[in-house]
This record gives sequence, structure tokens and C-alpha cells, in this order.
Amino acid sequence: MRKFNCALLALAACLVPASLTPCASAQKVEPEIFVLENGMKFLLVPRHDQPNVIAAGWVAKVGSVNERPGITGISHFFEHMMFKGTDTIGTRNPKLDADYRARQSALRARINDLIWNGQYARYYQGEIDDPWNPNFDTPEIATLRKELKALMDTQQGRAFNDKIAALEGQLGATATGAEQQTLRTAIEGELAQLKAEQTAQSSIVKDEFDLIYTGQGGSGMNAFTSNDVTFYFINVPSNKFELWAWMESDRLQNSVFREFYSERDVVHEERRLRTESTPTGVFQEQFDAMFWMASGYSWPVIGWTSDLNSYTMEEALKYWNTYYRPNNLCGVIVGDFNPSEARSTIERYFGRLEKGTTVPPVVTLEVAQLAEQRMIAECECQPSVEVRYHTVPFGHKDGYALDVLSSILNGRTGRLYKGLIEGRENASSAQATQEGRKYAGAFSFTAEVKGEHEPSELEQAWNEEITRIQSELVDAHELQKVKNQFAAQNYRQLRSNFFLLVQLGYAEALGGWEEINTAPAKIDAVTAEDIQRVAKKYFTKTNSSVAIYTRKAGSVESTEDPELAGLPPQMQQMVKGALKKIAAEIDAEKLRTRITEMMGQASQLPPEMKPAFDYMLKKMTERLNELDSTAPAATSSTEGGAR
Repeated sequence: MRKFNCALLALAACLVPASLTPCASAQKVEPEIFVLENGMKFLLVPRHDQPNVIAAGWVAKVGSVNERPGITGISHFFEHMMFKGTDTIGTRNPKLDADYRARQSALRARINDLIWNGQYARYYQGEIDDPWNPNFDTPEIATLRKELKALMDTQQGRAFNDKIAALEGQLGATATGAEQQTLRTAIEGELAQLKAEQTAQSSIVKDEFDLIYTGQGGSGMNAFTSNDVTFYFINVPSNKFELWAWMESDRLQNSVFREFYSERDVVHEERRLRTESTPTGVFQEQFDAMFWMASGYSWPVIGWTSDLNSYTMEEALKYWNTYYRPNNLCGVIVGDFNPSEARSTIERYFGRLEKGTTVPPVVTLEVAQLAEQRMIAECECQPSVEVRYHTVPFGHKDGYALDVLSSILNGRTGRLYKGLIEGRENASSAQATQEGRKYAGAFSFTAEVKGEHEPSELEQAWNEEITRIQSELVDAHELQKVKNQFAAQNYRQLRSNFFLLVQLGYAEALGGWEEINTAPAKIDAVTAEDIQRVAKKYFTKTNSSVAIYTRKAGSVESTEDPELAGLPPQMQQMVKGALKKIAAEIDAEKLRTRITEMMGQASQLPPEMKPAFDYMLKKMTERLNELDSTAPAATSSTEGGAR
């Protein structure tokens, strides 16, 4: 994603995709629904309890599952591209900018052709280790790369940076006396000329999309990409709704994929920081690839490295014109607005978008697993275990019983905490999660070892608990307590315009927004017999995949932060993922801005998420203090993955 992932959005973006059912509300949500002639659907929910604020967004029904080998990660890459602007926003010279893009595409096409038809052959024959590594470039490829970099630097205004910095340093070191005035005047003149030339040759206005919104009172602009959807959202003042409609429709109609090739370096760095540099990141990717044998869920949302290198503008435009047309989009508006006025504005701006062709269906079904799969990995980490089972997609009738079961297992009063953390005292954390995706589902048990215990102990304890659930009915009091928790949590969460926006959009993309209204009754109807039935049906050895992570020899035992360990299990995984992004941020001003935005969103946060919110705020502040203590502060070119 384009920007740093502030706590509120991190929690929302991670919580909602995992399972929408627990977020459903006992109160009915009745949006006004209308569909434009081009097929774009809108859900309007006027709520006037928060005056002059609108949560607005749109969701594209496309994610990594819609990709294919060769272009994995392109959905996430488009998320980056969508913030780069149009011919109207993000450039001071559209004609010059278009020329830069065309020349870059031509150079990149030549580089790709030489790599695919030359370097790949050398790789297959064992002459080189990586066909994309510049260290193995032929002289011709190296020359083309140099030309491409020079062109991108000029477009972005970086080509003059070294000369300008040198002159500014020279000016700063020159004495201010009268005898030095002639020299100072000469340097200032040369500096002004260089900056003018830089402006003339550069075609990009950096972050103009963001600057326009924030200058007009917008806040929390963000987006996320998952396996199934891509979602863009922001809070705007009610009197700036037309601005939102113009800007969003403009980037849907006129996006130019500015910085297409340089942004791939940003995504590579994002992948390195958040996957390859973490103790278990690459292992988790391989576990996913092992678990999902046939479907598009087998590759990571961020994509495989070789595919990131291979994108062409032609492929990108084809994918864009297939999945980002209005007939595959849904807009959601929640907040203080007049529906009839909003509808008129929406028709004026979004109605101009051209309808696309029918989106191709995802036809490859996940195959039935016939034997247990196991992966054993050594890493510089605290030992842990994950046991995962194939279950059901979003909206499946068995999903509700699986959701209730996960809640029976989770929480401080749940069976996992009582049994593993308090009882056996062999786990520092443990959780169970049912994730119903659009086309398939998975139920996971994950736990981290405490002290010198072994992952096998946690796996055994899990198997014993599953046997108990399969052989004994859940107590009526235990079941009702969980249902009451669902009802209370759901009511609190939907008081927030932002959370309602995300849930409506995500549910609509996965199957239908109506799930928010129908799920409560289905949750309430779950019986102890239903829980026992789904446990017997899905929690079998032949349907399981197990990942065991052991500590690599010589690595230091990790010490769990007591504050983190005290969070609900569902939150721990979300927070741990966000902490990696916080640690990777190297731009102090960007982090400072995110903290400010986060504090502005605090009033919308459901109470049960406040401990995680406060913990992340503390960690962000600590990271900011680290950056502020470093002189000079580094500037990040990485604009973030799951923001």
C-alpha cells in the first residue's frame, strides 16, 4: 500500500478479511442501494450522529486469487499505482510525463526480452544463480538499465539532487561577509538555475493526490489488498463529498500508472522488509503454497519475486481493463450526507466511467486433501506450531459453527488460554481462526512455545482438545456466553462509520452485503451438535497441514512482551504483523503524520480494540523517538504494503 499502516486501519484491514461473520450486527443495516447504467453499485448509509463527516470508499472485486502465474502480486501493485495520479493529478506537464512513460516502457521491454530469452537460458544451464540479478547482467542489459534509471531520475527530479546538495553545502560553508558576497551571489544564481532546470525536466508532483485530500480536511486515506478484494477508503468532511467523487472517478477513469517501473523497486523493498527479513516470513509463504494446492490462494498477495520483475505495461493495462471497470466495483458511503444529493453527485462523476466486459470467473477449485502434510523449519524464532484444515468459504452454512467454535477456543476465558497458557503453561500465546475466503476456507490453530517446551507438546494438546470437542458436546452456558459476546461486540463495532464502511464493502465483494444482517440469526442458531459435527467433518488428520518452527542452533530465545501477550489472541497476530511494519518505517515525518491521523481516528475505535490500539501507539512513538534521535533522519522510498 502507498502509505504507512496506522493502527486503526491495520486492525480493521486484518480483522475484517479473516471472518466477517463475527463482525455482523444484531441491528439491521438498511443501505439505500442503486446501480449506475455502467454497472457500478453503491451502498448509501446516512448517519447523522457524527456531524459533517463521511466515510467513503470503493471496493474492487479482485485480489490475488484472480491472478495467474507470471503476474502474481499485480493486484497489490495496482494499489500502489492508484495513488500515483492521472493526467490531471500528480504531474506538472502531462505531455512530458507521457513521453517519459513511453520511453521507459520501451526500454523495459528490451530489458525483459533480453532476460527472458537470454538470462533465463543461462540460469537453466547453471551459469548464473538469478536471471534478474543485476550482478549477472550482460553489458547490453547493464547499459539499458543505466539508461532506464537515468530517465526515471529525470522524470522524478532526482537527476539534479547531487549537484544541488553540493551547491547548498558550498553556500552554507561560505562566509557571510561583504568580501564573500560576490561568491555567494554566484552560487545562489547557479543554484536557482539548477532548480529551475530540475523543475522543467521533472514531470511529477509528488504525493499530490494525498496533498489535495489533506488540504481539504480529508483524513485516514488508505487502501488494502487481500486474496479476494482491493479496498480504497477515506474520511472527508460532508461538504467535500463532491471532491471525493471527482478524485475517485478520475483515478478510475484516467489513471496513468505513473512511476510504473520505479515503483516495483518499492514493492521489492516492501517484500524484503516484511517477508524475507522476518524469521518465518518465507516459510509461511511456502506453507501457504503447500496448503493451497490448486487455487490462486497458493501465492502471496505481494507476489513472487520473479513475477514482480516481469510486469509489462501491456499486461497491466489488460488486467486493469478487466477488473477495474465499474461493473466490478462497489462504492460505499456512510455518514452525514443527504442521500438524494449524494446520488446526484455519484451519477454525475461515476456515471461517466465506461462499462467493462464480463469478469472471467475463478474456475479452479481447491482439490480435496488426501493425506496429512507436514513442514518442519528451523528459524531464528521462538518455536511455534500451526495446524491448518481446509474448511468452507464465506457464506457457507458450516462457517457459522466454525466461527462460534473459534470463539469458544479463544480469549482469556477460552479453552486455549485456560488449557495451554494457564493450565499446562507450555504456550505464551495460542489462538484459533476460521477464515472464510470467497472461494475456499481454512481453520488454523497457532501457538508459540513458552520457555523450553516443544512444539510437539502444543500440537498434542491441540489434538486432545479437538478429540474432546468431537466426543463431548459444548456446555450450554459456554455456548451462550460466546453468542452474547458476539452480539455485544457486533453492536459496538457498527457504531463506527468507518467499521461499517469496511464491513459493508468487504461483505459485498465476497458475496453480498446482506450477510451483515443475516449472520446474527445464523450465529444464534448454532447448536452444540453443529459444533461437534463440523469438528468431526473438518478436523481430520488427512485434512490437516502442520507447520513446526524450531529454534535454529545459536539463536537467542525470544522474550514475549507481557503487554502483547495480554492482548486477545485474535489481536496478537494483527499487532505482530503491524509491529514489523512499524520497525521497517524509516521516514520520521511519515510516521509522525500517521500517529496524528491515528489519534484523530481514536474516537471511532470499538472499546475491545483499545488495548491493541494503545499498544501500537506506544510502539509507533518509540520508533519515532528512535528516528528522531538519528541525524540526519533517513527518508523512506517504501510506501508500505498492508498499510
